Amino acid sequence: MLEVKKHGVVLEKTLLDFENEGVLNPGVIIFENKIHMFYRAVHTGNHSTVGYCILDTPLTVLYRKQTPLMVSEFDYESQGIEDPRVVHIDGIFYMSYAAYDGTNALGAVATSTDLKTWDKQGVIVPQITYQEFKNLTNNSGPLNDKYLRYNEHQRRYESTSDTILVWDKNVIFFPERIHGKLCFFHRIKPDIQVVLFIDTLVDLTQAFWNNYLNNFSDHIVMAPKYTHEMSYIGGGCPPVKTKDGWLIIYHGVHDSVEGYVYSACAALLDLDDPKKEIARLPYPLFFPEFGWELTGEVNNVCFPTGAILIEDELFIYYGAADERIACASVSIKALLQELKLNLV
Repeated sequence: MLEVKKHGVVLEKTLLDFENEGVLNPGVIIFENKIHMFYRAVHTGNHSTVGYCILDTPLTVLYRKQTPLMVSEFDYESQGIEDPRVVHIDGIFYMSYAAYDGTNALGAVATSTDLKTWDKQGVIVPQITYQEFKNLTNNSGPLNDKYLRYNEHQRRYESTSDTILVWDKNVIFFPERIHGKLCFFHRIKPDIQVVLFIDTLVDLTQAFWNNYLNNFSDHIVMAPKYTHEMSYIGGGCPPVKTKDGWLIIYHGVHDSVEGYVYSACAALLDLDDPKKEIARLPYPLFFPEFGWELTGEVNNVCFPTGAILIEDELFIYYGAADERIACASVSIKALLQELKLNLV
């Protein structure tokens, strides 16, 4: 049986105003021999900014910034900047995050060359209503009925808006170009979709997305399959390149009598064509079982968003019960061996 070590809580909320309600869902990257963590910091009223700290070991915080690294500046992110993920490609750091305006949550990107100063590139996913989504995807083949359930919003959120859009979150870049091109995941519930082989973010025009959505079913890379992910799935950590394929740590969600349960899951995708799924664990990599995962702002949540590889050990950082940041680790060799026993 695959052994996953849970190391417990790495980062807790503080009395500081910007993170007094919770810290969660971090992006993590190793650069210049330091572990840099960019996390969602939540202020009273569910307003999120990006906090920052440096770890000197995978489990020990060396430095923690006492003010937010990144704050809301534009209308599309007026209620918060959520769930950052970070990769380094060709000398540029890409931080993808969910921009929340109180009604709509959409994937956005900021870039940097030094991890300190960030240039916001704006929302990069389609900004469309469910009816527009339905019209554009109509010719792409039948979609899971859950697309209607999750995306045809009949309710209002924390504020009102004349335009309620399809939520498109969990934008996660591959950590290197594939065939010389940028690639990234995004998620319109209940599946994970992928954008492959663009030159720059400028390519993501309205015409690009119209064509993409006209062929939407071709871009679904993973769909719920097993009981622990039956409600919906979504991206987690940036992909980890291995000799056997792209290792994907994602989140799977299932409904229970106590509400949704979020687990960390694992799959393997083809190196040259990441739309091809090679293998998937038929059970969660890990799931809520300890107090810090079972009880919090949202109960029963293990939400993986950052991973670093040190020799054979893959450290996975995750939001625990939407209130704190915890870490688990697994032998990547053992994980790959287990995945190869579960080819699709």
